Formats: sequence, C-alpha cells, structure tokens
Amino acid sequence: MRTAVVRVGVDLAGELTADQLATGMAELAVLVTEAGAELIDNKLPTLPPARREVEILMRGTDPTALQSTAVSLCTRVFPTEPVLGVLTFVSHGTDDDAVGVLAGFGLTGAIDRVAGDEGWDIITVTLRRADLARIPESRIHTALEASTNCEVRIVAID
Repeated sequence: MRTAVVRVGVDLAGELTADQLATGMAELAVLVTEAGAELIDNKLPTLPPARREVEILMRGTDPTALQSTAVSLCTRVFPTEPVLGVLTFVSHGTDDDAVGVLAGFGLTGAIDRVAGDEGWDIITVTLRRADLARIPESRIHTALEASTNCEVRIVAID
C-alpha cells in the first residue's frame, strides 16, 4: 500500500488566531489517528497565512478518496473552507511504488525485481510498445528510478 502526503489549506486567508489553529490541530490529530492516518506537526500557528495547510500521511492509492477524507476531517475542526493542496506519494522503493508511478502515467506493466551483482536491486518493467509511443520512455524511466532507487530496465512488447 502506498503512503500519500495529503495537504489541505485550512486558513489561507489568515482569518484564524493562533489559539484557533492550535485547537484545530489538536482536534484534527485525534480524528486523523482514529482514521488510521498520521498528522504531521508543521507548527501551523507559526506559518504565514499563505502556507497554513495541514499535512496528513494517509495509506491508499486513490488520490480523490484520500483528499476527500482529508478535507472532510479538516472541515470538522476548522471554521474555514478547506482548500485542496498538492498530494504527493512517499516513496519506499517498493514494487507498489513502481506500480503507482505507472498508474500515474495511465500505464500498467509487469515488474520483476532481482538483486544485482553489486548489491543494488534491478527492476525490469515490461510495457506495451503502444504505451511507449504515447509517453516518452525517458520520463517513465526517470520516474521509476526516483521512486524505487533501483536500476531500471524497460522492455517493450507488442
């Protein structure tokens, strides 16, 4: 299962006091824990208004569902209109991360991992040639290397 950092702006207009922000964060921490997620303590009350967004670590693969849950939790504790921020996935270097990268490009493929002779894992990703005609192989290759920290080999099939 992948881990996402879901960001939600909770006071981008700077309407809340430091006490309101601190109280909201304390209440949100409880709700987030009950939901099986983790709230990152980013010292929200000390941030300038344009950066007043919470960050929640959530497990899942569906960005829309994760963001919906995060906004719902924020709505319950902050008297403002939450604004979706950027969602990113944390990379653990797993095959699930590689599958997630492929899904981000709208691709599916087979992933095979072996230990290399120098101690580094090598993943071979088999993709359809038609998919590689649609998306440059170099983009896929770079994203896979970054998410898995492995040597990546891409094999095209018909």
